[in-house]
This record gives sequence, structure tokens and C-alpha cells, in this order.
Amino acid sequence: MRLAVLTDLHANLEALEAVLEHARKQGAEQLAFLGDLVGYGADPGPVVERVQAAVATGALALKGNHDEAATLGPPATMRPDAALAVTWTREHLSGEHLAFLAGLPLTIERGDRLFVHASAAEPGHWLYVLSATDAGRSLRSVVAREIFCGHTHTPALYHLAADGSVGAFQPVPGTPIKLSAFRRWLVIPGSVGQPRDGNPAACYAMFDDAADVLVFHRVPYDAERAARKIRAAGLPGDLGARLELGA
Repeated sequence: MRLAVLTDLHANLEALEAVLEHARKQGAEQLAFLGDLVGYGADPGPVVERVQAAVATGALALKGNHDEAATLGPPATMRPDAALAVTWTREHLSGEHLAFLAGLPLTIERGDRLFVHASAAEPGHWLYVLSATDAGRSLRSVVAREIFCGHTHTPALYHLAADGSVGAFQPVPGTPIKLSAFRRWLVIPGSVGQPRDGNPAACYAMFDDAADVLVFHRVPYDAERAARKIRAAGLPGDLGARLELGA
């Protein structure tokens, strides 16, 4: 089965539609959304509806910290621009949208694979996986051979060897990577809706579970249009600028 893994959509409808079309052309047979469907962007309702429709036909979907904040209100620790966006988002989601977000799980297990928004070590504490040390902590906390997670907005791939050492790969878009059965793996596809590695193109990954082959993808989209919609909505202009810069 060819599984398209998407995370951190952040209410960016232009990026989401571009990625879904790209994944369709790549032969995706199932979708997995790893959380943060909303926050930052100007289209929370339409994005949630796209995910709801996908879930109705068999897609997986998880809760992220911005999804939780949209249902409960922004936590005191949230950055001011993110908190403002969450408050705006809450006002632009229906009761059905909010109920859908509230009902999303923190983790999903499918065989020897675990799907989670942040670190698997403490899924509800929203810990970032930013280094080999973080990846090792996440991998050692579960028995899954492969972890798929988001939250960091930057594509990354880590592996845990039999001797306990953790290695990191720098993914090259479009290049197939064989996930060796002799290692355990942690995959971070990067963000669909707000990439932060200096490249504004949307990120996602395609996993062929029969061949154990992973491919990271970058998909150009109309980031300028998404940024204009953010500004027109009265959200912080910096949120739009970040889309245009991939920052």
C-alpha cells in the first residue's frame, strides 16, 4: 500500500490541495494526517472539511497542539502570534469542526507503525524531535519499528541501530530510501502548510509499506495567495511572510 503522510497543514488550503493532487498522481492509496490541521492559516474550516472527507473514506487523522488549542483555547505558553491565530481560528470554526478536532486521537498504531504528532515519549506534552537525542528518546519509548511524526515543520529521518546508536539522514526530495528491517525508524515528513527550512514548497512523504521504501516530496504551490488571505483575514502579517519565505 502506498501511504501519503501529511502533517502540519495549518489551515493552508492552497498547500493542502496541491499536496493532495501530487499524492494522487504518485499513486497514494491511503492518507495519514499527523495533526495541526489548523492554526496560522486563513482557511481552517475548508481544511478541516477536506480532512473529514478523507477520514470518511479511510484516512488516518491525529490531533496536534494547535488542534487542541482550537478546542480548549490557547495555553499560556503559546507564542503571541500563534495564540492570536488560535483565537481567530476558534471564531471561524463551526461546532462540528471543533467536535471533530476534539475527538481526534493523540496516537494511532497500525501493526508495527506508530503515528503521532510530536514525540512518542509523551504525546500529549507536545515535545519536539529536533535532534538524534530527541529521536532516540521517542524511539525507545515505544516498540514500533517505524514512527511517523510532525510538529517540527522540517523534513528529517532518524534511525535506531541494534547497538543503541541513533543516526540521522538528510532526506533528498524524490529519492527513494529503503527502511532497513535491521533498524528502527523515525520519519518527519515536514510541514504541508508552513515549511520552515528556507524552502516554501509544501512537504509530505510517501511510504510504500510492501517495499519498505520512503520518498520525501516537495510540492510548489501558490504561497503568495495563501499569504494574501492571511493578511486579508487580519491575522499577523508575519504569518503570511513566513509562507512566502519558507521560514
